[in-house]
Amino acid sequence: MSVRTQRVAKLMHREIAGILAHEFPDKSMVTVIGARVTRDLSIAYVDVSILVDSTEERQDIFDTLVEHTAAIRKLLAQRIRHQMRAVPSIRFSLDSSQEAGRKIDLLLDRIKEQKNNN
Repeated sequence: MSVRTQRVAKLMHREIAGILAHEFPDKSMVTVIGARVTRDLSIAYVDVSILVDSTEERQDIFDTLVEHTAAIRKLLAQRIRHQMRAVPSIRFSLDSSQEAGRKIDLLLDRIKEQKNNN
């Protein structure tokens, strides 16, 4: 990754996180984990984590976020208009590390129970 793409990725991360914190309907649940930008700066891949208990609710919130991508991009354009000529299109992806962590915790709890029972 070049210095320019790294700077743009950090800018995308910071600004989109701010937009989601202040403008998105489910403010407290969505966190920007990271952002990557293509070499030509045309696409920004944004990884988000959604802090809820159920998988269905997480997917519903993510679907809502994807539906609001155009509005988020418009707000982003207003914020960075003096820093970039063209605003990259945004592609959100759901970070599943939280769910994987829960599965590992459940497995470790089962192992602990089995050891205590023996």
